[in-house]
Amino acid sequence: MNPQAPSPLAGLPIEFLGSFPDPSHRLIPAAAEFAFIGRSNVGKSSLLNALVGRRSVARVSGTPGKTQLLNVYRLPRLYLIDLPGYGFAKAGQTARREYRELLQTLLRSRDSLTGVVWLLDVRHPLSVDDQEFQTLLSESGRAVLAVLTKADKLPHGRQAAALAARSRELGIGREQVQLVSATTGLGIAELGESLLAAATEAA
Repeated sequence: MNPQAPSPLAGLPIEFLGSFPDPSHRLIPAAAEFAFIGRSNVGKSSLLNALVGRRSVARVSGTPGKTQLLNVYRLPRLYLIDLPGYGFAKAGQTARREYRELLQTLLRSRDSLTGVVWLLDVRHPLSVDDQEFQTLLSESGRAVLAVLTKADKLPHGRQAAALAARSRELGIGREQVQLVSATTGLGIAELGESLLAAATEAA
C-alpha cells in the first residue's frame, strides 16, 4: 500500500465528547473503544490528528504531560480515547502515582475497552517507564497494538532494523507492531484499517 494513502478514518464525522477524570466513565451508545497511551512527547496528538485526517482534533503541545484527563472522540463506529502520557520527567511523585492509578483502573476495570494502542518512539530502546507499563498491559490481558512512532526521524535504511529491535524488546510478533510517521503518513492507513477491523470484530 502507498505509505501516503489516507487513513480510512479520515473524512469521517468526528466529535469531541469531552475530558473525563473517571476512567470508568460510560460512553453511550456503546461501540468499540481504543485507548491511546505512550510516554509524554511520543507523538500521540500528532498521530491522532493524522489518523482522523484533521489538523487540530487533538491538541499538540510542546509541554510534555499536558494531557491529564481522558479525552474522548467519537466516530461512527468507534471511540478513540487519548490517555495521559506517562514518564514525564518533571512530574512529581504525586502526579506519577495518579497517572499509574488512572491507567491501572482503566486497564483492569473498563469492560467496554476493546484494545490499547501503545505508542513507542521507534528510535529508542524501552525505558524504565515503558517496561513498567508493559507489565501493566501484560497483567491486564488486554489486546495491544504497539505503534512505533517518528519513523521519519530515521533514515529509510535503518527503519527495518529499529522495528526488529523494538519487536524483540517487546517480545511480540511483527503482526502486533506498526511502524508509523504522522509527518509522512507512513503506516497511518494501515493503523486505521486495523482499528476498523477490530471494531467490526468487536461488534
